Parts: sequence; C-alpha cells; structure tokens
Amino acid sequence: HTRKRIRNLFIGDFINLAAKIIFLRKFDEQSNYKDMKKLEGNVTIITGGGKGIGYGLAEAFAEAGSNLVITGRTESRLVSAKERLEAQYGVKVLPIVADGADEEAIKNVVARTIAEFGKINTLVNNAQVSKSGLPLVEHSREDFDLAIYSGLYAAFFYMRECHPYLKETHGSVINFASGAGLFGKLGQASYAAAKEGIRGLSRVAAAEWGPDGIRVNVVCPLAMTESLQQWKENYPELFEKTIQSIPLGRFADPMQDIGRVCVFLASDDASFVTGETISLQGGSGLRP
Repeated sequence: HTRKRIRNLFIGDFINLAAKIIFLRKFDEQSNYKDMKKLEGNVTIITGGGKGIGYGLAEAFAEAGSNLVITGRTESRLVSAKERLEAQYGVKVLPIVADGADEEAIKNVVARTIAEFGKINTLVNNAQVSKSGLPLVEHSREDFDLAIYSGLYAAFFYMRECHPYLKETHGSVINFASGAGLFGKLGQASYAAAKEGIRGLSRVAAAEWGPDGIRVNVVCPLAMTESLQQWKENYPELFEKTIQSIPLGRFADPMQDIGRVCVFLASDDASFVTGETISLQGGSGLRP
C-alpha cells in the first residue's frame, strides 16, 4: 500500500508538472502572438508602399496585424503588393493610385480609406522623388519643385486630411526624412531641403497635435533597396567603401530594421514618444 501511495503521488506530481509546462507554453505562445499582432485591427496608410522601403514597411505593419492602404503611381506594382501581402499576412490591403503632389488625389485617398475601413490609426509618409546627384547650382526650378511637391507638400496634404481621423483614434504619424538633410550630403540639395522641411513640419505638428492625442515622429533610414542593389552591382568598389563607413557594416533591411521600428512608433509601446527624429543609419549618423 505504501509503494502504491508513493507511486500515485509521483504520477500526480508528474501530471501536475506536465500541465504546468503545457500552460506556460501556451501562455508564451499567446504572449508572442499578442506582441507580434500589437496593431491588430488597425488601419495604416503607407505612401509609396508598393516597393522598396515602403513595401518593407507594409510587410512589418501587416505582420503586426494592421490593415493597409498603400499608395503609389504605378497601379500594377500596387496590385502585386496587395496580393502578396494579403496572401502572406492575412490582412486587408487597399491599393490606391495617387501622386502625393496632387492635393485632390490625397483627399480621395483619405475618403476611400474611411469608406473602406472607417478609421485611420497611422499615417506613414514615405514616398519621395528627386533629382539625386545633381549639384545645387545645376538645379532648375522644376527640379527643386519635384522634390518639394512630392515630399514636403505630400506630407502636408496627407497630414492635414488625416488629422480629424487620427484625432478620433489617438493615432500616430511617421514621416520619413534623411541623412541627406541631417548631414549635408553632396548632390542632394532639393531632396535635403524637402526632408528638412518635413522634419520642421513634424515638430510643429507634434506640438500642436499633442493635446489631440496624436503623436508625430520622424525616421531617417539608410536601407538596402532595389535601386541600391543595382548600384552595388554597377559600382562594387564604391559600395564597399560606403559599407566601411557604417559602423554596423551593412545597410538596413526595410522590413526588419526600418519597418519594425515604425511599428513600435505606431504602437502603445511608444505612447510617450513624439516630436523625435530616429536615425536608423547603422551608426553612420552618430550625433551628440
């Protein structure tokens, strides 16, 4: 009887231990799921979301559970991005062709977003075009306007039109600037001017919109994109020299290194972060 009692006690302890292990594993899985899906049910507008950094951002926000509105100028690229994102992450994606320099087009993007989803939680102003590599004195007014309208005006239009809906959700704006403006990169006059204008606009918005519960932050990325990959293939020695100037020895991955930081900025984890410029440059933009 004593042996039987000991055996039963041992079996009971074993079952209790196994049950605890199963519970802890399930709890850990649920915690990881909640952490991964920290934006579940949200709605995020990403400009230029069909390629490059913008697509990496879209992947990161989709991974976190957010539905997406992606804009750009090429319909086929947007439709392709939609299909891939929906298939891989199970979120809903609304692709809209829009030029950021077109004020009426931006109003249409916001109207269609509200018609489709009923709310806006996050706005990410990523898209920008410019005459890269052109010295300041060789810029025409048209060259300068290209950068200012596609960057600064686009950010302004989107922010102004999204404001009422971001106020309702206590949402977040993430604007993209650049080391070109922070550090005065050669051949980037109009691009840097647009990006520094966006930083100024963002700081004012952070101050004005704080009482509305809207946070506004800026990201300055240095990421590997399709065009940079092509540049690497065409100029391998110059690429290697550039890499050597980056303390971490590489360019950022658009999804993992840039997108996930933006997800953090859009989440409740960053509820006390606003008006900041986050430099994601692998240490190449060291500042005091």
